[in-house]
Amino acid sequence: MSSSSVAPPVKPPMRDALVTAAFRLFLEHGYEQTTVDDIVALAGVGRRSFFRYFPSKEDVVFPDHEGCLADMTAFLAAGDPECEPVRRVCDAARLVLRMYAENPTFSVQRYRLTKQVPGLRAYELSVVWRYERALADYLRGRYAGRPDGTLRADVIAAAVVAAHNNALRSWLRSDGRGDPDETVGHALGYVQDAFGTEPAAPAPGGTAAALFGGPVEHPDDVVVLVSRRDAPLWRVVQEIETAFGRA
Repeated sequence: MSSSSVAPPVKPPMRDALVTAAFRLFLEHGYEQTTVDDIVALAGVGRRSFFRYFPSKEDVVFPDHEGCLADMTAFLAAGDPECEPVRRVCDAARLVLRMYAENPTFSVQRYRLTKQVPGLRAYELSVVWRYERALADYLRGRYAGRPDGTLRADVIAAAVVAAHNNALRSWLRSDGRGDPDETVGHALGYVQDAFGTEPAAPAPGGTAAALFGGPVEHPDDVVVLVSRRDAPLWRVVQEIETAFGRA
């Protein structure tokens, strides 16, 4: 094959080239010592090109979060109104995991860099807060009109983010080894166990009617259920159903 028939290497998109150049300089010289001028010089573009893609130097460290947040918001909005809301927000959190898992080397480098630079940690916290707000807004809509609906939505959103981030950081500290889906799935399982049974809407006929969808046929019957304080809500409901012969 002649040399003239060999296709020239494809240049990465400018946005990717800027991110690659930035992280190379961050790793070689340090984040604080690297300027935007250094980044554009290495990438071979002008300052205007940098600011067309990134409002600041901090944004080049987190180039994918805006897109991921938009994907999460769209995913939640497209959910079936009948789907279990806690499972839905846990599935939404897995979109963030997928973003990290697509490029483990970059994700581990970013994690290490963020730990070293206080300004980046503060920036990351603001990004995490936006994810939590997206989850909470969805849950507030699902729990609208219920007693403590807003409180429940905010608590569950915070629990999902805490469980996801705890497992994600564990995976990043291991240099991206192992299966992140399994690690994060295990952590989110605690949230689903604790909050995964959606409270039923009030119905005529008292508490038993609200639970089982009909009037209480034997109002004099009393059922006493003993359960562990830390038992997940779905387990308690299951025991009640069994006691009423609705297993």
